[in-house]
Amino acid sequence: MFKKGTKFYSIITGSCPKCHQESMYCNKNAYIIADTLKINECCSNCNTKYRIEPSFFYGAMYVSYAVGIAFAVAAFVISNLFLNASLKVTFISIVGTLVVFMPIIMRLSRNIWINFFMHYDKDLVKK
Repeated sequence: MFKKGTKFYSIITGSCPKCHQESMYCNKNAYIIADTLKINECCSNCNTKYRIEPSFFYGAMYVSYAVGIAFAVAAFVISNLFLNASLKVTFISIVGTLVVFMPIIMRLSRNIWINFFMHYDKDLVKK
């Protein structure tokens, strides 16, 4: 499931969706806020252009909404159902989770979005 050649691998690692050889991002650390969304122009291994068209990643906003809801539901389940926290504490934990994981949610959304349109090509992998 988490092997090179799968979409899941490319989404989780943020690697090139065509060859899975390098990161799409200029800085692998998502928590350097100035560099969170800075993306390389193309893959140095297979020359895949990441920005297919201007404003390509605007579609990732829709994916971001779904990913954010998933994180919020997870925070709710953990805080309210498992830890029996009050409604106020549960709300604070949901907001805190969304704030803390914001860079991860943004990158995951972009990774999911680009993987809708590009597919792994094992012939592009350098031996």
